[in-house]
Amino acid sequence: MESTLHTHSLGGGFSQAPQQSARAFRAIMNAMARPGSIETLAEAQPPAPMSQAAGALALVLLDHNTPVYLAGDWDCPAVREWITFHTSAPFASAEDADFAFGDWAALQPLSAYRIGTPEYPDRSATLVVEMPTLTNTGATLTGPGIKDSAQLNLPDVPALQANAAQFPLGFDLFFSAGDQLAALPRSTKVRTA
Repeated sequence: MESTLHTHSLGGGFSQAPQQSARAFRAIMNAMARPGSIETLAEAQPPAPMSQAAGALALVLLDHNTPVYLAGDWDCPAVREWITFHTSAPFASAEDADFAFGDWAALQPLSAYRIGTPEYPDRSATLVVEMPTLTNTGATLTGPGIKDSAQLNLPDVPALQANAAQFPLGFDLFFSAGDQLAALPRSTKVRTA
């Protein structure tokens, strides 16, 4: 079993790193700049339960200076080895993480994550939430990057409204499902449909 984990941790990264990381970076930035839009990131093959989109995000945004928290089932040897091999990112508690990966239930309580300070609002966490699916239905989003409004299925509208109410403090979120990725920056207002 251990050799299987080790072998898998060596694979599943970008096979053509310069081109694939550039495409993934552009898709990630587009998702954050246009809340509610759904991007496709299919070029990473991380171990389960990490999706392709979350894996691509990890390959592009994590490095040896970005502490990572893995919640619930994501905190397993296969995912830890894969992240270590491909990004060198250190693991941390929820309170100290720059990025946190997991499903919505496992990432609770949200109060554990950094939301920045008035002097340094950028010193906050980014949550990468694995979802069963991503669809442009459900909650209505408004704010920067959205022409009129957008829709996105979200796991907990009241919690995300509370996060947006803290702006410029708060955490940012990415939602991943298979090879799809969407983002919800803290500046986005959320209301029920």
